[in-house]
Amino acid sequence: MHGPGSAAWLLVALCAATGAYCLLRMRSGVEEQRRTAGSEALMGFGMALMAVPAAVITPPRAAWALYAVVFGAAALRALWASRSSTHHLHHLVGTFAMAYMAVGMAAAPSGHAGHGGAGAPLVTGPLLLYFAGYVLWSGVRLVPVATAGGGPPASGWGDRPELARACRLSMGIGMVAMLLIM
Repeated sequence: MHGPGSAAWLLVALCAATGAYCLLRMRSGVEEQRRTAGSEALMGFGMALMAVPAAVITPPRAAWALYAVVFGAAALRALWASRSSTHHLHHLVGTFAMAYMAVGMAAAPSGHAGHGGAGAPLVTGPLLLYFAGYVLWSGVRLVPVATAGGGPPASGWGDRPELARACRLSMGIGMVAMLLIM
């Protein structure tokens, strides 16, 4: 997903910071939150690697094939996990999109895309619509609302739902940017 230099580096920084925060979230005391944070860390770091500008490094086709296999396996895991939680359906779409982009990169001439045309519009379009809608929905959910009860404070970084939502929002923004570049 090699786009213009400064935009690509901003995307790398956003995705790497999101992946790092997701690693912090893996310290939560709740097992489901740890598992979700692990999946999101994989997505964040994978997106950061895919966004590195081509002028810095152009991975061989085998690297893109490995990405496709890793994210294809993650998609199968998300499909299995979606039986118990609908949140995993979002992970399924995200990991499918990553595998799809990796296949597009492997198939692109010279092993990297960046000028459009690397993916199929019938797949890229719906993915773009999904992630654009997800970004808007996630952004609205971050707007603070007044609460009457003022519940107990969160116990740690991994248990702060607003930070987890911000993490997912930033990955959604990154996914939209990567799909647009594709």
